[in-house]
Amino acid sequence: MKNNSPPRSAGGIAPPLGGESALYTGPSPCQHEAMEREIDYRGLIAAVSAGDVNAYRAAERLRNPAAEGRRITALVITIVSAILGTVVLASFLLPPLVVLGAGVVSGADPRELVLVVPPIIIAMTVIVLVVRFLRGSRSVWSDRVRMSRFASANGFVFETESAGPSYPGAIFGLGSSRLVTDHFRTTDDRFLDFGNYRYVTGSGKSRTTHQWGFLALSLDRALPHMVLDSRANNGLLGSTNLPAVFSREQVLSLEGDFDRYFTLYCPAEYERDALYVFTPDLMALLVDEAAPFDVEIVDQWMFVYSVRPFPLADPTTYQRLLRIVSTVGAKTLTQTDRYVDERIGEFGPNVVAPQGQRLRRGFSWVSVAVIALFLVIWFGGIFSNFLN
Repeated sequence: MKNNSPPRSAGGIAPPLGGESALYTGPSPCQHEAMEREIDYRGLIAAVSAGDVNAYRAAERLRNPAAEGRRITALVITIVSAILGTVVLASFLLPPLVVLGAGVVSGADPRELVLVVPPIIIAMTVIVLVVRFLRGSRSVWSDRVRMSRFASANGFVFETESAGPSYPGAIFGLGSSRLVTDHFRTTDDRFLDFGNYRYVTGSGKSRTTHQWGFLALSLDRALPHMVLDSRANNGLLGSTNLPAVFSREQVLSLEGDFDRYFTLYCPAEYERDALYVFTPDLMALLVDEAAPFDVEIVDQWMFVYSVRPFPLADPTTYQRLLRIVSTVGAKTLTQTDRYVDERIGEFGPNVVAPQGQRLRRGFSWVSVAVIALFLVIWFGGIFSNFLN
């Protein structure tokens, strides 16, 4: 790791001023000269009419017909599942309902009620589901109209759905049906992308949809693979929420109380490089601005992950994300502006040696403990039955 000249200043995205606007300072891909752009949040809170929603949806159908097909498929699956569930439920409730109906309706033939009651229940269930789906859909599309207005006012591109990106981050490239949803990206200056991401693992009853909020910021220099695993969002017994588990031998403890907020992983023999990047002032910004999130630096990218999808059309959420870019992102850019992996030795190639490009994977001790407990209980039951 070498730094042969003072780091230059880097631009970022400043926090909102006056509640409705902010200064966006987006450095160009090859240099850090600032370009100021005012961020206008008014599009996120302005009223949206039914005509606005209909026009936007019509345009989206033309732009992305596959997404509309997925939404229709989801509605059909929901209705079919509800009908099947209603049939199963009715099979248990039908006998007492028929007896009750025959008693209320004088002279009614129970056999006729058997033919009438189930279709009525199914029809009512379908109507309720369709109405709820349409209302929910209207709310989502109203938010998307607001998000589109926000993007247009501030030079972003907004997309309701895009194919899963080829980012090198830990949450990407896993499973199937990978989609980026409701996200914003820049079209000029430094590349920035933030929104929601989902993918599917397993099949049948074990099929699981994983949903994340994410922010991706391009960096100027290739850096060793480093992960800041937030302690605030960890699971049982402090287990990581990230889909990747890294070897604990790569954990690096930092000064102060930083370890109370994050667990830092860096490749073996890259400890000095990590200390070079995570200076006390950057550590303070991470604690103040990004403590609830996981942060990953890999190749020429910085990623911020949220365990929950970001809420749609929420000015507070976007202000916080843009503030992370203006503080943590900007400081990372300035701190790594002249970084060189000492194993490479030259500034020009802008690469990291193979041993620093990816962290070594590990395994979850919590998962091992759960499996061991299950085996103990299972064998204990077998042994108990054998004794009896």
